[in-house]
Order: sequence, then C-alpha cells, then structure tokens
Amino acid sequence: MESIESAVRLFKDQLEKLRVYNHAMGVMNYDMETVMPKGAAPLVGETLGALSEACYRLQTDEAFVAAMETILQNPDAVDPITRREAERMNEDREYLASIPLEEYVEYQVAQTAASSVWHEAKVNNDFASFLPHLEKLVEMTGRFARYYKPDQPVYDTLLGLYEKGLTTETLDAFFSQVRGALVPLLERVMTCGREPRTDFLYRFYPKAQQEKLTEYLMRIMCMDPDHTVCGEVEHPFTTEFTKADVRITTHYHEDAVHYSMYSVIHESGHATYELNIADEIARSPLGSGVSMSVHESQSRFFENIIGRSEPFITFLFPKLRELFPEQLKDVTAHEFYLAVNKAEPSLIRTEADELTYALHVMVRYELEKQLFNGTLAVKDLPAAWNALYKEYLGIDVPNDTQGVLQDSHWSSGLFGYFPSYAVGSAYGAQLIKLMERDLDVWGNVSEGKLQPLIDWLTERIYRYGCRLDPKDLMEQAFEGPFDPKYFTDYLEKKYTELYQL
Repeated sequence: MESIESAVRLFKDQLEKLRVYNHAMGVMNYDMETVMPKGAAPLVGETLGALSEACYRLQTDEAFVAAMETILQNPDAVDPITRREAERMNEDREYLASIPLEEYVEYQVAQTAASSVWHEAKVNNDFASFLPHLEKLVEMTGRFARYYKPDQPVYDTLLGLYEKGLTTETLDAFFSQVRGALVPLLERVMTCGREPRTDFLYRFYPKAQQEKLTEYLMRIMCMDPDHTVCGEVEHPFTTEFTKADVRITTHYHEDAVHYSMYSVIHESGHATYELNIADEIARSPLGSGVSMSVHESQSRFFENIIGRSEPFITFLFPKLRELFPEQLKDVTAHEFYLAVNKAEPSLIRTEADELTYALHVMVRYELEKQLFNGTLAVKDLPAAWNALYKEYLGIDVPNDTQGVLQDSHWSSGLFGYFPSYAVGSAYGAQLIKLMERDLDVWGNVSEGKLQPLIDWLTERIYRYGCRLDPKDLMEQAFEGPFDPKYFTDYLEKKYTELYQL
C-alpha cells in the first residue's frame, strides 16, 4: 500500500507543476491575442516553446509515468477522482509521447508565428503571406496524428482529439441528416416573400455604449466579476485557467450592434460551463469542459436558443433602448427579435443565423477532410473554399479576408475542431426539450433570470468536468441517446413560425 501512496503523492505533485506551467502558457496566449505588441511574437514564441518543453518533460518523465501506471494497475486502491485523473493524463501522455520532443517544441513556435501572421494576413487580404505557415501547421499536425495512431485515418485521429470517439463516418451521417432537412427549409424561407427589417442593426453604435452592454450581459449571464473579465480581439474566444479565472473576449463593430452582443453571450456560455465545475476537481486535469462539442453546446445554447428567443429579446430590449435611444427609437422589441433571427446565406460564419450556420461548418469539415486525406493542397484552399460556399450557400466570396482567412482556428492548429460547433448546436436543441419539462424556462428568461437554467445545466453537465467521457456524459444528460432530429425539428418549428411558412 505504501507504494500506492507514494505513487499518488508523486503523481499529484507533478500535476500541480503541470497546472502552474499550463496556467503561465495560457496567460501568455491570452495576452498574445489581446494586448501583445506584434513585434513581441518571436520572443513570446520562444518562451512558449520553452514552457511547452518543460510540460513535455514532466508528462513523459519516467517516475511520473511509473506512478501513473501504478495507479491505473490498482484502481480500487485510490479514490475515484485520482483514478480518473490518471486515465485522462495517460491518454494525453500517449499522444505526447508519440511526438519527438524537438518536433513538439518546434510546433509550439510555429503555431505562435502562424497566429501572428494570420492577424496581418486577414487585415490585408493576403493569403500568400499566411500560406507557408499554414502549410507547416498542416504538415506537422498530420505527421503527429500518424505518430499517434498510425493505423487510423489522420482526420479521424484529429477529430478524436477534440471529441473522443468522433469519426468521419459518424459526422458524414450527421451532416447528411442535417443538410437534408435544412437546405429545403432554407429554400422555403428564401422564397416565401417575407423579409424582416434589419436596417437598424447597422446604424452607428458607439463602442463605449457597447462596452456597457457587455457588462450588462455578463451580469445577466451570472458571470462573477471577481473571476471573469472580457478582452477585445480580432476573433472572439474564451480561455480558462481554473474556475477562479475565466476570460472571455469580443470584437466590437460600431456598424453592427448584434455582432458583439451575441459574441458576448456565446463566450459567456463557454465561461458559465467552466465557472460551475465542482470545487473538488477545479484545480485538477478534470477541472475543465470535457470536449469541444459539449462546450459548444453551451455557448450555442445561450447564444441562440436563449439569446435569440423572443422572451429574452423582450426582456433585454428596454436596456438596449436605454443604451441606444436614437438608434432604436423607431424599433420595437418584436422587430429586433425578427431582425436577429433573419435567415439568409452569408459569408461570415460567426455572423450566420441558426439555419445556415451548420452549412458554414460543413464547408470547413469538407475542406479539412480533403487536406488530411491528401486530395487538397493548402495552396488550393481559397479556390476550394469559394467553390463550396457557392455550392452550399449559393454565394460568391469576394476576397480571402471574408473567405478562407476569416477564422482563427487554423492559425492555431485547431484542425478537427469545427464540427464541434454543429454537433454542439444539436446537443443544445435536445437539452432544451428536457429543460422545458423540468423548468418554467421561458417564464424565467422573460424576467432575465438565467440562474435556474444554469443550475439545471450544472447538475447535468457542468459539475462533472472531465469525470465522464463526452458520450457517457451527454447520454446521461439526455436520459438516452443523442438524436439530431431534435435539432432539425427545433429549426423547422422556429423558422416556420418566424416566416409564417
């Protein structure tokens, strides 16, 4: 038993060191995206490379691995949290240990450089400057996947890094079902002859007033100001270090008030998940969201199902009128509701309506599959992107800034992440049905009381962190298997009513 106790002590000590290093890297990455001067990128890349090397050495240290194996071989001799920590860390270690140290450090430096160049490339519509960086990330990402699971298709391996068990076979079936339902529905919407008024969304909305709206929305989303903050970036994201330090970001457009408004609600959905993880696992490897699809289910749930509902807009509208009296003086709450739910094919994923959003994700999914099965060269991405936007959404892409350069994910090496947005949206539609059974959802929302919803989600999802695998967690939350039909039925009902089809 002494050997078990010694193993647990060593294991926990190493976990704490890893937490500290990862915290430092997380703060630097947040700083890099928000306030870092661009000239600092090379130095920051070197520092992140050195910290990554330290983490690599900790996770592959022989004594640490031996302690972890001792725990895994004696599961009944340790508490359930320690056992699960060892399982999760061993999965991470197997991936990490498959990559030579010098290549792992090289990748961290390459990713930092790519992110810095992408920011400039997007602003300047300059895919050529970003191309060599993207080529390097694609090549290295594919190489690492082959190191890790040489007998498995590369893209399946990448998908599994973000959602354990997710495969192209599963996603092909999911997207086929979704596309089969949504494309005809979109056609009905586009040909019904009804078009909501949206002109007022694009009036001048001063950034200073939008910042006040951000503060208000974060309060409505029950975000503790002692543990959350909102920064400003090119492409919004959320990062968390523990439930004590969760940071969201937004991007203000003074000619599009709804962009930041829904960005803040979306990112607050991510943050709400992290803020409500159980205290006993908050500082452990289990103290974060379990997967990207589950995480996106929460951001998309609050952004769309709640945030774009008429009860929420009706509640929020007096505050909007208070902050923007001139801009909204000739607008009703119902008109605002119709405007923020307008469905039409568009160029920008983050601004897409619920009905077309999954089609944006499908474009990226198809491109990533082709990149990693060798049928698409990185240099041909812009043309392939433009062709799929024409095929799926029926629109012409005028430039790479609004096309292939619009998202930050690829500059961060996040290949395999995008499907999470669509799967997460579908998860949310299934959750709302159960929540409506248990709570007066819309009565609470109409009064701006979101805490009961958050409590319900905490009980079913948030508190568990990574204690369960994603599939097991969601089937427990759903009280049964995942069914995409909840998603297509939700959209059918919503847009039939909105457009009086």
